[in-house]
Amino acid sequence: MDLILWRHAEAEAEREGETDLDRDLTTKGTRQAKRMAHWLNQRLAASTKVLVSPALRTRSTAQALGRKFRVMPTLGPDAGIDDLLLAARWPSSAVPVLLVGHQPTLGLLAAHLLAQVDQPWAIKKGGVWWLRQRDDSGELFVQAVQSPDSL
Repeated sequence: MDLILWRHAEAEAEREGETDLDRDLTTKGTRQAKRMAHWLNQRLAASTKVLVSPALRTRSTAQALGRKFRVMPTLGPDAGIDDLLLAARWPSSAVPVLLVGHQPTLGLLAAHLLAQVDQPWAIKKGGVWWLRQRDDSGELFVQAVQSPDSL
């Protein structure tokens, strides 16, 4: 199973009168999302399920892909790693899953799966960590780590 973790791109600061969920991408964030979406679209299977936090910044990041996606309230900024694992149906999903979400949860999930530690590993804004588990051995490894700033 492939599990792709995509942190939302750079977002605006919270403004008076709006909630954290209302924050959209900055101009730089929009560029980051487009660069990463281009990179992802060259590699993602057509069957990839894209699951997105309800926050505007994650939806705007996912829209850059030009693919259908499903907004899941359980993937919001306050989600825990169990929420992400359940949404992705890890490790038994029959299709690759791309989660578009937030720090520190994405970093916590990567650390939990790869090293069995509870640490918030850093995932850069707009960055992707692509994890792959082999069916035959159950071995989990990092397929790719990519930052939009290096594209």
